[in-house]
Amino acid sequence: MKTAPELTATQRLVNLCAERLLAHRKPLLGLFLLITLALGYSATQVRLDPGFNKQIPVRHAYMLNFLDFSRIFTGANRLLVSVHWKGEGDIYNPEFLQTLQQVTDDVFYISGVSRPSVTSLFTPNVRYIEITEDGYVGDLVVPPQYAATPEDLQQVRSNAARSGQIGRLLANDLKSAMVTADLQDVDPKTGQPVDYVQIAQRLEDIRGKYSSADIDINIVGFAKLVGDVVEGLNTVMGFFAIAFVITGVLLWLYSRSLRLTVVALLVALLPVIWLLGLLPLLGLGIDPMSILVPFLIFSIGVSHAVQMTNAWKQQVLAGSDSVTAAKAAFSTIFIPGALALLMNALGFGVIMLIDIPIVHELGITACIGVMLMIITNKIMLPLIIAHLRLEPRLMTARARLNEQRHPLWWRLSALATPGPALWVFAISLLLLAAGAYKARDLATGDIGAGAPELRADSRYNQDNHAIISSYSIGLDVLSVFLTISDRSEACLDPAVMRAVEAFDFNMREVPGVQSVQSVAGMSKEVIAGNNEGNPRWAAIPGSSQGLQQGAYAYSPDSGLVTDGCQQMQILVFLTDHEGATVAHVLSEAKRIIGGIQVPGVSFKLAGGNIGVMAASNEAVKQAEVVMLAALFISVALFCLLTFRSVRAVLCILVPLAIVAVLCNALMALLGIGLKVATLPVMALGVGVGVDYGIYLYERIEHEMAEGQNLREAFYRAMCQRGTAAVFTALTMSLGVCTWVFAPLKFQADMGVLLAFMFMVNVLGAIFLLPALAAWFNLGKPLVVDKSPVAADAGGVRTRSDREALNASISTD
Repeated sequence: MKTAPELTATQRLVNLCAERLLAHRKPLLGLFLLITLALGYSATQVRLDPGFNKQIPVRHAYMLNFLDFSRIFTGANRLLVSVHWKGEGDIYNPEFLQTLQQVTDDVFYISGVSRPSVTSLFTPNVRYIEITEDGYVGDLVVPPQYAATPEDLQQVRSNAARSGQIGRLLANDLKSAMVTADLQDVDPKTGQPVDYVQIAQRLEDIRGKYSSADIDINIVGFAKLVGDVVEGLNTVMGFFAIAFVITGVLLWLYSRSLRLTVVALLVALLPVIWLLGLLPLLGLGIDPMSILVPFLIFSIGVSHAVQMTNAWKQQVLAGSDSVTAAKAAFSTIFIPGALALLMNALGFGVIMLIDIPIVHELGITACIGVMLMIITNKIMLPLIIAHLRLEPRLMTARARLNEQRHPLWWRLSALATPGPALWVFAISLLLLAAGAYKARDLATGDIGAGAPELRADSRYNQDNHAIISSYSIGLDVLSVFLTISDRSEACLDPAVMRAVEAFDFNMREVPGVQSVQSVAGMSKEVIAGNNEGNPRWAAIPGSSQGLQQGAYAYSPDSGLVTDGCQQMQILVFLTDHEGATVAHVLSEAKRIIGGIQVPGVSFKLAGGNIGVMAASNEAVKQAEVVMLAALFISVALFCLLTFRSVRAVLCILVPLAIVAVLCNALMALLGIGLKVATLPVMALGVGVGVDYGIYLYERIEHEMAEGQNLREAFYRAMCQRGTAAVFTALTMSLGVCTWVFAPLKFQADMGVLLAFMFMVNVLGAIFLLPALAAWFNLGKPLVVDKSPVAADAGGVRTRSDREALNASISTD
């Protein structure tokens, strides 16, 4: 009979650590309990920390221009509040205009609003101008002496028509009027970051206060979106509770032990509690878009807790006492478990290659949570289960069960032989080819109109639809900046104005562009007005004197130029912010700019919320390949250092690569874009897949070191590790599948993707890994065993029986 292989230095060190830890288990458990209580209290202080600038890739060329010009022109963090008249006639009636004035005042006094930026028919920065025989005549659209008399209403109607605000502050059908405002990142009163949740609540208060049978309020903007997402988080917690209950029930059905179920759930929750407790101590909050990270930590924690408790249970059923079983479980699980957790942390760490603050924050938060699991699941859990006693009824039931082989796993172990492995390769190649073909359709950025984080029928998306269908502008705006050098009055230079006009004219013809605002367009309107409104005069003159006719358009009050016109911006309003639309419009803008060559005139992209989206999409697209390459290379190096085998690396990584391609194909099939919110799922998928592969491969290698052939080694690995892996994958998939009913669309999308990743990764590990191993000649020739030989405590035949059987077959 062969002797057990000699322990390596690492294994001896792990065994020594197990001895020391279990020898001091009570003091250590007391210490961990105190830490848990302290961090649990600190977790009550955790705060939501949304921020607009956190979404900006600050080192992208677009954002460098955007941040530079944001000190001069309005930024991308804008609110639009539309007051809609549902009664008879148009908006020029006392009730509507009184409501519009009150809404304007309420928006003006919201904490965090840049008050000079507030714009509506009732603000002093909205004026009209007309040309009479006596020259230019202009005033406020709503004069100070307005008293809602019929004459005043008629005057407001006339002034508004001459103000050029139809399609901007006034709806094209004259049934709505707009209040716009920009938000600041820091409240000037308190010096603290603005509270987006509070702003959203104030906006909802405005809606509730002024909505009536004849008036409806539509509101869009980043702050309102954050408020709706936070409101949806209340249901998120409910879905988390449902997933927790499902996990608990399935864990009890699997283990048949209430004690192990409770311990596994509590230990899986510990890293979440510790993480939430550490965030306030580190001065960090949690962004609403990162709210799913704690559940991901819990899911990974359940997977590792089940592996540890399952290993302990097998040792107890084999006759060991609780302490000895805990030592053995620690010794066998710590190395593959710690390696798998390091891979999980690495998966979250590499997403920080995307140069966006919110991604860095998500990566740091997730990495901390995963690293905490090494303490809670690999050190603290063995200390707890060392004090447990397995229910007596389980001993008898398992003894009866182990009298024969596990039929499913024994049939599945045939995949570790060359013949069946070929079928696995064929199916895998077909899936890979189909996935690669469909993955070509994966879009970068948002898909669909409105806020993709919310359902299409959400109030926010309904408001967005109402605004873009009523006005010629919307929230989706691209700012193109111009700097002019060597000219003191650039607006009076025909070459400069014709360059602006050329860009304006050509952009209007681009599919996806709704309207364009530029100083050249405004100048042509004023010049035509100076010539009895004749449209033939709506052109850029060839002299400075001719351009002086449009002087009204060159005022900084328009928000398009500075004094002296040394800086300008052109506003391009898009029909939507789909990734394809944004990319096409930016591409066309670059092409048009490339064809405009005027000395001293420099066009710079890009501002507005579309500029932010374009920069984010480009950052994600550029980082995707680098991120996945860095992740797979790092995982390969870790596995190579651990297993000292290139074959081991291929056995673990090939299933992960195929699953990554299939995930991209699923996203394309479901219409989910690749963006900041979805990219972490890919990293998580690789991390979770590594868990399954490492646990299985480590056990296969261990069994083969004891003299087993590959099929027998794989069978034993499935009995000891595979059952737990399949269970955790199934449990987590069922838990996140409930998210498809969540009101937040991004949560529903994440639920589908995570369920897919959890299940397909474990299937890749148990089907493709042994097939690859079979053709990498890891096993020895297999003697098929069909005789009814008794099984050992682990559910497999004893080595002496197998050797005797093989000897008898050889003799025959």
